[in-house]
Amino acid sequence: MSEIKVKSSNMSIAVLVFLVFLVLKLTGIGVVATWSWWWVTSPLWISFGLFLVVILVMVIFTYIFSRID
Repeated sequence: MSEIKVKSSNMSIAVLVFLVFLVLKLTGIGVVATWSWWWVTSPLWISFGLFLVVILVMVIFTYIFSRID
């Protein structure tokens, strides 16, 4: 019996939203067509910024707890 292997894609919601905004901007559809490129790319840089904030908080907590001991 043959096995069927399914390959799944792990595309984040930020990338998906960016792609939707990009297509709408490039095709000139809707309100997105009038947006600045900063707003079109915002799902990417906002999610990256949140990632950096989480890393920074983890580093601060690690530093504080290492000083307590």
